[in-house]
Amino acid sequence: MKRIFLIVLDSFGIGYAADAEAFGDKGSNTLEAIKKSAYFKADNMASLGLFNIDKNGGGLNTVGAYGRLCELSCGKDTTIGHWEIAGIVSQNPLPTYPNGFDDKDLAEFSKRCGRRVLCNKPYSGTQVILDYGREHIETGALIVYTSADSVFQIAAHEDIVPIEKLYEYCEIAREIFPVGRVIARPFMGEHPNFTRTANRHDFSLAPPKKTMLDYLHNAGYDTPSVGKIYDIFDGQGVSSRNPTKSNADGMAKTLEYLDTDFNGLCFVNLVDFDSLWGHRNDVEGYAKGISEFDAWLPSFTEKMREDDLLIITADHGCDPSTPSTDHSREDVPLLIYGKGVKNVNLGTRKGFCDIAKTVCDIFGVDNDLEGDSFKELIL
Repeated sequence: MKRIFLIVLDSFGIGYAADAEAFGDKGSNTLEAIKKSAYFKADNMASLGLFNIDKNGGGLNTVGAYGRLCELSCGKDTTIGHWEIAGIVSQNPLPTYPNGFDDKDLAEFSKRCGRRVLCNKPYSGTQVILDYGREHIETGALIVYTSADSVFQIAAHEDIVPIEKLYEYCEIAREIFPVGRVIARPFMGEHPNFTRTANRHDFSLAPPKKTMLDYLHNAGYDTPSVGKIYDIFDGQGVSSRNPTKSNADGMAKTLEYLDTDFNGLCFVNLVDFDSLWGHRNDVEGYAKGISEFDAWLPSFTEKMREDDLLIITADHGCDPSTPSTDHSREDVPLLIYGKGVKNVNLGTRKGFCDIAKTVCDIFGVDNDLEGDSFKELIL
């Protein structure tokens, strides 16, 4: 293989994990939740084996390889999930703040920014700007909030806090708070009709050790990214950054890479499933989003070269049908397609990290990543 395209459908879980009860997520199943929608249509992913995966049904004629991946890391967030996909198993969860951030640290943040802070508690991203947006506009104070994940989020109106200044505040927060991600959440509009803009930006912790991106990049392979991959890995091992404004933008940019003569891994994240629909308990929107991706798939697979490989997976779940608006501890799909890929059921595999081990194995790159390669099973 000369090129591998690894697409992460952010939060597309396929059923609660064996240890889901410890995370408060027993019964969660993102796929089953959206299958009930009249808008759900996934014929192309079905042909790749989505519904033949262990516990998902079976009996359909398929092409390519498919399987179920169980997370080994202690967490259910974007950072931990992507790090494991890239070969790092995290034994300890990143810190969360169910009661808000420490007063002393928050005072230091406020002092360095020169602005007061509003909220400081777990909150829905859309609700927080509705509840605090007017006061923010009147006072210039920053809306700081978190969630069940390890995040420090700053919401600010773009007319009150210019984008670059908001990013500067995020850099300050990155130095103070040991969260997985500091996230800029700009918005526009007038109360109560506020809308979040596409200028979101994630400031992540650097991975604690080398990932598959580092090993590939150091071996001379190209490692372009699409979506928030660059942010998640703090740029480590990424050869080029291509931020996106939506799933549609991400799919278009991924398609463009099929016409690009590179040698290596194109790592893609499509975030709308999580940010727009999963966290907002929007079953219909999620179903439409999956249907749109599924409809796009043939335009990609039909243009793939003989030495191209496509891997589709996810980083966690976010069941939009449960009372919770947070991520859910779920297994994720593994769908693999290419001209030379065997039609095989890979069963249930322990570790998202098997992807990283396989990618490096295919390119013949030595590494000490965690996981077991399934190269010999699919090629």
